[in-house]
Amino acid sequence: MKNTINLGSFLSLKAPNYLVDTVQEAIECEEKVFMIYTGSPQTTLRVPLEKLQIPQFQEICKQNQINTKNLIVHAPYIINPASSVSYIMNTTSVFLISELKRTYAIGIDKMVLHPGNATNGLTKQAAIQNTINMINLINESNPGVIICLETMAGKGTEIGSTFTELKEIINGVEKKHLVAVCLDTCHIFDAGYDLFNTNQLLDEFDKEIGLELLKVIHLNDSCNERGSHKDRHANLGYGKIGWDNLVNFAFNERIVNVPKILETPIFRDEVYSRKTEIEVFLSKKWKDWMK
Repeated sequence: MKNTINLGSFLSLKAPNYLVDTVQEAIECEEKVFMIYTGSPQTTLRVPLEKLQIPQFQEICKQNQINTKNLIVHAPYIINPASSVSYIMNTTSVFLISELKRTYAIGIDKMVLHPGNATNGLTKQAAIQNTINMINLINESNPGVIICLETMAGKGTEIGSTFTELKEIINGVEKKHLVAVCLDTCHIFDAGYDLFNTNQLLDEFDKEIGLELLKVIHLNDSCNERGSHKDRHANLGYGKIGWDNLVNFAFNERIVNVPKILETPIFRDEVYSRKTEIEVFLSKKWKDWMK
């Protein structure tokens, strides 16, 4: 089935073939877009670039009409760009610069980054300023990768759960061409935004931030009620956002070309696999599937 909305998933990067196995998995699922880490999400340790098989990966992408400009790297969750602790700030800046350079070397030009947390007694305003400072610092060594700030659910001390907070960060970034937004449907729903009216939501985003800065979408249903601030993803149609609302959102002509990445739970059976989830969503026939 033709992938009409640039829909793909979050794929793993594993030894020994790394990027080659990743792109082969995407091809098997008929994905033209996907997202990866450049290494383990639980550590800052990274294998050398030469082990990732980048030339082979890029050739396979070319042969299968996969545009690497539609692929995404996600920075690990373990880093906090809003921290005010000196050694954490130093470690974070060094690591993020390395991630930007690795992303660029792979041939990908977008990296999703969580804005951070207001830890150690920081106010949200101070945390936001710290994130601005961090992005400006790492952008001094940025080879050309767009940092896509992810919308957050507002769990705990997270910043970036409102369009206004993200706009404030973007306003403070000096190199505007190197900052954009990744919108996560589960996160904004849990943060309190109305996903039952797509055009109204997109109008609000456009007014606050600008739709031209929406570069990535994480397409997830939510296990929780709107405004819960909990952040727990559900498979498409199995959560509180619901199938029809997600279809209306994803297929809206205003964002139809924005890469959309599934971060939904993986079913541990062969009946409803990740490939099936994509196929069913593209067909818009979930109700027939459920019968």
